[in-house]
Amino acid sequence: MEYLVEMKGITKRFPRVFANDRVDFNVRPGEIHALLGENGSGKSTLMSILAGLYRPDDGQIIYKGRPVSFRSPRDAIRAGIGMVHQHFKLVETFTVAENIILGDRNISFVLRPAAKERELTELSARFGLAINPGAYVWQLSVGERQRVEIVKMLYRGCQLLILDEPTAVLTPQESAELFANLRRMADDGRGVVMITHKLSEVMAVADRVTVLRGGRAVAAMTRGSFSERELATAMVGREVTQESRRQGSAEGRTVLEMRDVYALNDVGRWGLEGVSLAIRSGEILGVAGVAGNGQRELAEVITGLRPVQRGRIFLEGQDVTNLGPQALIDRGISHIPEDRLGTGLAPGMNAIDNILLKDYRKAKGRAGLIDYKAARSRTQKLVQAFDVRLAGLRAPVKLLSGGNLQKLLLARELSAEPRLIVAAYPARGLDIAAAEAVSRFLLQERRRGTAILLISEDLDEIFALSDRIIVLSGGRVMGEPLRTETATREQVGLLMMGAGGEAKAV
Repeated sequence: MEYLVEMKGITKRFPRVFANDRVDFNVRPGEIHALLGENGSGKSTLMSILAGLYRPDDGQIIYKGRPVSFRSPRDAIRAGIGMVHQHFKLVETFTVAENIILGDRNISFVLRPAAKERELTELSARFGLAINPGAYVWQLSVGERQRVEIVKMLYRGCQLLILDEPTAVLTPQESAELFANLRRMADDGRGVVMITHKLSEVMAVADRVTVLRGGRAVAAMTRGSFSERELATAMVGREVTQESRRQGSAEGRTVLEMRDVYALNDVGRWGLEGVSLAIRSGEILGVAGVAGNGQRELAEVITGLRPVQRGRIFLEGQDVTNLGPQALIDRGISHIPEDRLGTGLAPGMNAIDNILLKDYRKAKGRAGLIDYKAARSRTQKLVQAFDVRLAGLRAPVKLLSGGNLQKLLLARELSAEPRLIVAAYPARGLDIAAAEAVSRFLLQERRRGTAILLISEDLDEIFALSDRIIVLSGGRVMGEPLRTETATREQVGLLMMGAGGEAKAV
């Protein structure tokens, strides 16, 4: 069988780390090939080599029957290989259209922005990925930025498209439409590599699967020869068991109440319009919605990062509207933001300093200086309790994998014994083992009586953890709150698209 691309014996070393160890990987024309593995297993490194970001220390790449050596992503894109990365490659001060056409040498000397924007709008609509070509990237949510990256690769006509978590920001209906388009691309002879942690997606669309663990390819399977359990076991190297979601329904006191809250987004329009909701102690309230429909604004008004224009917010009966972040931290609100490396953690600082960030005032000794010995001891205990795997307590946290970054963030936020946790996309981009750990920690907090607001575009996560579900669309709560036991994914998906229900108070 002819291969579109063959990677033979690929080896890549970093200081003290074998990212890829003699990996064989290939993609046939006309197939969708899933690449699975835990965080740190070498998936992104392997695909970055194929996309021209890294050069292998050993091994060979054969593309369309010829040996190739890409010196840069430009070389790979010219050849017809494009990758949508988990950490986006966008210029924040440029518009969406400018980012997409950046580096395109086929554009004429005289640029016609209006015509180009119409072309991009039509292209994005064809693939079910709504974007605003005139918006600036800095104004976009994380999910919207991912859509721009996907459209950019589609615009450049890649013959081999590498997608890292492509459905993280899509509704079930939009995901199905994207898969249909990917299948049409494959039917035209293109190859698609899909890096995903959603095993249900692999079962639905993958023709073949390669599993990496510890930098090595440990399994290669063909459609029809694997199950979800077998894939999970191959990824982790052990049986993975999911903890029971909950025991009984929550009947605790009301911890957070929002009454008719309005807030502006970054472009001065309403990001939240008349949002009302309530969360009880020992309850997880899931917030579903397509990116850019008020999720960021919701999390930020609750945590004091964005002002409320109208309406009131109450924490256990006390009015906390427009209190600052520190005042809300002191009142027991913890925040797990969508941007874990930036908003959540300081990338250039070490684990000790990141743990200290929120309570350094309480860590001062008699002389008014921080008791660093005590801080180090506390950090070491949290690292062990949350199984954070790092090179050392004094190493910059930017060196950690996504899963370990999230566990360090959880360690800091949950160790404060909060009354309310605002968790935005806590398992986004994590492998099955790391996502399992995040779910376990949140369920432990639920049993402790903590109220949790869980914001996610992953309906599997929403349904697995939530007691009730609300849907945001256009900054408004759509329909009535749904009990997880009786709700369906199709019902939630329609609400995410703005259909099937009027905005209601919860």
